[in-house]
Amino acid sequence: MTHPATDQKATLRFATELDMKEIARIYALYIDTPITFDEQPLSAQDFLVRFSQTKKLFPWLVIEQKDECGTHLLGYAYAHPQHERAAYRWNAETSIYLDPHATGRGFGTLLYDTLLNLLRLLGYKMAYALVTLPNPASEQLHRACGFHLFGTQVYAGYTCGAWRDVAWLTKQLGSFEGTPQTPQSLEILAKQSPLHIKALLDEANARIN
Repeated sequence: MTHPATDQKATLRFATELDMKEIARIYALYIDTPITFDEQPLSAQDFLVRFSQTKKLFPWLVIEQKDECGTHLLGYAYAHPQHERAAYRWNAETSIYLDPHATGRGFGTLLYDTLLNLLRLLGYKMAYALVTLPNPASEQLHRACGFHLFGTQVYAGYTCGAWRDVAWLTKQLGSFEGTPQTPQSLEILAKQSPLHIKALLDEANARIN
């Protein structure tokens, strides 16, 4: 893949089922590194299953760009439950991946800021992210987006010929005062506050390029 043309406008939007092939392509670029902890590429169908299980509850975001070769994704970010047990339901775990050719242009920060704003709007209190160490670019991105290290899981997994540590990063999204309301699903929020969601996406797209 060639470097995305810098004179072509990129767009941040919600992911659809049609994006799973491109999402799988980007993820596969990291399979031969310690970053994913997967050792085989995931297919578009694998991502479609994951997407179908969480899309009504959590945001999936992509940044796409159109050029003379067509439309391709520059990166994606999404959230999912941190744990399954009920008392954890105010926590969300986040993931973000960029096409390596699209780094250094602020897309990671843009995706993450928008994802976190949506999670805050849904009523989540904490966001969690796991980062295989060392990964200076990801660590810097998370710091820039307000995450803080709260612990390191040493020898968390063996991949790419070595034992790897994983940093656990957190960001507070909401207040802990009073009795919390259960977070809304994205599906319900989209019906109740479509203009609010549109405003978040419009704000994000105004920052691109």
